[in-house]
Amino acid sequence: MNLVIDIGNSRTKLAVFNDHDLMFSVPLDELKVDQLQLLLDEYPQLNKGIISSVRNYPDEINRFLRSSFEHFIEFNDQTPVPIINRYKTPETLGYDRLAAAIGATDLFPGENLLVIDAGTAITYDLITKDNEYLGGNISPGLETRFKALHHFTGKLPLVSRQMEFQPLGRDTESAIRAGVQMGLIFEAGQTITYFNTIYEKLKVILTGGDADFFDRNLKNTIFVQFNLALFGLNKVLEFNQ
Repeated sequence: MNLVIDIGNSRTKLAVFNDHDLMFSVPLDELKVDQLQLLLDEYPQLNKGIISSVRNYPDEINRFLRSSFEHFIEFNDQTPVPIINRYKTPETLGYDRLAAAIGATDLFPGENLLVIDAGTAITYDLITKDNEYLGGNISPGLETRFKALHHFTGKLPLVSRQMEFQPLGRDTESAIRAGVQMGLIFEAGQTITYFNTIYEKLKVILTGGDADFFDRNLKNTIFVQFNLALFGLNKVLEFNQ
């Protein structure tokens, strides 16, 4: 059994896999050694582990994982992966982006894929049917755009997303919400349309905290998998075993 840990910009996800099958996953505000020990006590079959982090985390976590598993990987740009990485600067590629791309190929092998990860930032990543990761684009996410308007202006209030909203604002708050949310819907929709003209039968996979918002508002046929990076990290762990 495999333990997979993904530390993102705003939250941590912890998951247990039985080979390729996801048994469970849980979001955490903070990862602690005692939580990991409880998990190992509950699942003594856990013998492989992988951790990926886009930010610093306590050294004691790393030491505990290395001493507790027969096979442990700290995912980085030097880790062998089961796809061809065409990114010109792999050392600067976010581990979460690469993990999500690998997870997409695990779920949909042999297909052209566009992964949209809608979180603090929105990333668009392309993987070809030949298992080549080509790269992608980075754009501010929903919450980031709301905060930027509030922070960099003198009077605009801080607004939050709403699933139900009018496409044309009738006051300042609704104007901000419509501008940010409609803008991102148009951005994502046109990105999908553009790459659909280049890569035939392009499959679009949504992940990230705001995936539900885009799933509801985009007209394109889309597959949603909130645990995409976890599937990718588990595949990396199995690949290196």
